[in-house]
Amino acid sequence: MSGKNCFEVLNKIFKPKKQENIEDIKGYSIKYGHIIENDMIIDEVLVSYFKAPKSYTTEDMCEINSHGGNIVMKKILELCLKNGAELAEPGEFTKRAFLNGRIDLAQAESVIDVINAKNEKEVKAGVKQLEGELSQEIAVIKQEILDVMVNIEVAIDYPEYDVDDVTNKQILDMLDSVEEKLKKLEKSFDNGKIIKEGIKTAIIGRPNAGKSSLLNRILKEDRAIVTEYEGTTRDTIEEFVNINGIPLKLIDTAGIRKAKDEVEKIGIHKSKEIAKDADLIIAIFDASKKLSEEDKEILEIIKNKKAIILLNKIDLNKEIQKEDKIFRKYSDSIIEISALNNIGIDKLYEEITKLFELNEINLDNDLVITNVRHKNLITKAIEEINKTRKSIKDKMPIDIVAIYIKEILEDLGNITGEFVTEDIINEIFSKFCLGK
Repeated sequence: MSGKNCFEVLNKIFKPKKQENIEDIKGYSIKYGHIIENDMIIDEVLVSYFKAPKSYTTEDMCEINSHGGNIVMKKILELCLKNGAELAEPGEFTKRAFLNGRIDLAQAESVIDVINAKNEKEVKAGVKQLEGELSQEIAVIKQEILDVMVNIEVAIDYPEYDVDDVTNKQILDMLDSVEEKLKKLEKSFDNGKIIKEGIKTAIIGRPNAGKSSLLNRILKEDRAIVTEYEGTTRDTIEEFVNINGIPLKLIDTAGIRKAKDEVEKIGIHKSKEIAKDADLIIAIFDASKKLSEEDKEILEIIKNKKAIILLNKIDLNKEIQKEDKIFRKYSDSIIEISALNNIGIDKLYEEITKLFELNEINLDNDLVITNVRHKNLITKAIEEINKTRKSIKDKMPIDIVAIYIKEILEDLGNITGEFVTEDIINEIFSKFCLGK
């Protein structure tokens, strides 16, 4: 519980072994006792006390640590609500920490990133942001702009002094410096998106080429149905997996062929759309059969895409050879495998690692943007920089130039929450779970 009345609510339901006035209880302390209702013990608990402003929300806070179990926890929650507490909205604790000034908006958003992290790199990127590294970088950039804004304000207030040429040079130098820093942050989002969302990887092939067998082999479980009958997979199956520290969002798709019914036709259309948007395509071919028209269509799908070609079922009589020139036209990554017998799967992992050098991202030294809202605001700020340059080139009055520069400051301020609207705040925190 958090808020000015939380200790008052607590006193109605908690009976400590050693009674003390709340004024005498120190923050960061734990008391042992019982949760009671009408003198009946509900559970044996430990209660942690946090006194304002030294708490997560900067308000008075307490935490009841019970034995767990749905019945007991539900009963304690009901007692809290019955005695004056209100159920928290999603993200309300972190929202209060933001509104009370303990953290900024970028740090608040990193809390949900850490909670939802699917790999170690994502955790590390989230923790760096939680510690305020992005906010500090934004503050440095803003200060660089504000240092020049001082001279602009002088030029506006004292137009009788002809300092436009000097001021314009200072502005252009500042814009170059700020743009360089912002473009570095913007570019880092390419890696940040992969760290956070995973490499969108489509497994495509004609029916019974071994797509589902490959998915099951990578996941080390029977996630997809594998049968001798064609067209078993009619919809997509999505799973996250880490390969050598690289997060993949694997998507097993419906086999590509001339559809026999409307449902399969929809599944095949979906397969092609997913392949079109994928970061990586794993195109799998049955090496025990000659290339079909469907196979040639699949090769056209991977044209000019980052793709790995797998020649599957090499444990059977091979009709397709790795050296066949037709494959070299579409990809340099060609691997022979047997998904059934786990042959060549390690080579597939090595090829993925080679294609996506995520291990080269040094999160100890590099600041990586993982939040699309931050990326969009940085891109917008860069656009405002270009507008500012154009206004100077067009010999616009200095007060007009100042308006564009203030737009840059506002975009950067929206990242940390200085100028952000209530609607955006509510949207951000609605993504949190109740407990945070």
